[in-house]
Amino acid sequence: MTQGNQQIVLAEIPQGKLSPEHFRAVEADRPVPQDGEVLVRILYVSLDAANRAWMQGATYRSALKAGDVMAGGALAEVVESRSPAFMAGDLVFADTGWQTYATLPARRLARLPRLDPLTHLLSVYGVAGLTAYFGLLECGRPKPGETVVVSAAAGSVGSIVGQIARLKGCRVVGIAGGAGKADLLTSELGFDAAVDYKVGDTRRALRAACPDGIDVYFDNVGGEIFEACLFNMANHGRIACCGAVSQYDGVAPKAGPRGVPGLIVTKRLRLRGFIVSDFDDQRAAALEQLTSWVESGQLKVREDVIDGLENLPAALVGLLAGENIGKRMVKVG
Repeated sequence: MTQGNQQIVLAEIPQGKLSPEHFRAVEADRPVPQDGEVLVRILYVSLDAANRAWMQGATYRSALKAGDVMAGGALAEVVESRSPAFMAGDLVFADTGWQTYATLPARRLARLPRLDPLTHLLSVYGVAGLTAYFGLLECGRPKPGETVVVSAAAGSVGSIVGQIARLKGCRVVGIAGGAGKADLLTSELGFDAAVDYKVGDTRRALRAACPDGIDVYFDNVGGEIFEACLFNMANHGRIACCGAVSQYDGVAPKAGPRGVPGLIVTKRLRLRGFIVSDFDDQRAAALEQLTSWVESGQLKVREDVIDGLENLPAALVGLLAGENIGKRMVKVG
């Protein structure tokens, strides 16, 4: 009897907000690796706002279609290898999709070390930590004494960005939704101030929190919060454009903020978009520094782990609604 492979497929492309009904669970045969391929068992699936963006069209990867196994990166263990580069028991990161097993070409796998806890391989030592590190330090280029603002500050990337900025001697202001998250930023993660975008006028609150303007803004959300920060930037400010989660789920805004080109010129602002693979040649040095900060207790890691492959759809919907604190992932195996 062939061993089964549980999968979550994208049943239809959502036209509005994503819901669990846009997915369905199916069972297929467990795949068999061919020459040059590796069979892996998925342990933890990473959840990211970008999962939703992939449903809207081609980005830095191909667009998803109805009926596809839902795409997603995962921490996985090699079960069988038809490549000399890997052996059974190796831990890897790969774009496996939402399923219990996957076969992939060996060249598309990245070997990972075994450490405790394994979940750190998806959070602080994974895409989230590296995105925070490179986005802030390479794109934002903060200097000691400057004011750094980060949106989605209690999320997987933002919570690390703020802490790194503090380690670099900056004053840090986090933007988050809800009093609980705002309190966590200042009481546990070392932020100097927090703005709750669900209460009052965000632009005015930022002006009060950043009286001398924003030197570096790390943007995870786009939309109205991006606009509020843009109009509070200091001269020669830098904006690291990481994501636009406010525009991924639902109908995109018909128009953006007016007067932006003139503002960018008069304040001499620099905006830079990036993805983490832009800095692959610096990955080893970044991981060494992140490891040092974590092991010394200078960098706190927050994770949000949910059990069960079947809970992936609801977990992604919840992430888009801002339910999580820290890196959200789902334990599969």
